[in-house]
Amino acid sequence: MAESRDLRVSASVVLPEGDLEEQFIRASGPGGQNVNKVATAVQLRFRAAACEALSGDVKRRLLRLAGQRATREGEVLIEASRFRSQERNREDARERLAALVREALTPPPPPRKKTRPSRGAVERRLKAKKGRSQVKAMRGRVAD
Repeated sequence: MAESRDLRVSASVVLPEGDLEEQFIRASGPGGQNVNKVATAVQLRFRAAACEALSGDVKRRLLRLAGQRATREGEVLIEASRFRSQERNREDARERLAALVREALTPPPPPRKKTRPSRGAVERRLKAKKGRSQVKAMRGRVAD
C-alpha cells in the first residue's frame, strides 16, 4: 500500500500532496564534512492560492500570517534546516506549515464594541484628581 503524502492539518482539513513541493538543499551550520556533501535542508513550497481545501478567507489570513515567507504568486515557502537529517527536517517543515494553517483556520475575534464610562465613574475620577491636586498643592514651602 502506497503511503499518502497529504498533510493533515486538522480533523476536517487535509492539504493535498499536489499542492506541496519539497526541495532539498545544502544546509549551513554544524555537521562537519557531511554538510558539504548531503542536501539535508528542506524547502517546502505550499501553493496556497491554488489549494481547493482552503476557503478564500483562510487563504488570505494564511498569506498575511506567513509574511515574508509568502510569495506574490500566493505560495508559502518554509525552510527547515534545524536538524542534521533530511527526514527530521522534512517533518519539521511539514509541522510548521500545519501550525501556520491551523492558526489561519481560527477566525478573527469580533470587533470591539465601543463603550463609554458611566457618569458616576467620571465623577469619581474627577473627584480623585481634585484630591490629588490639593495634596500636591499643600506640599509647597512653609512660610514663617
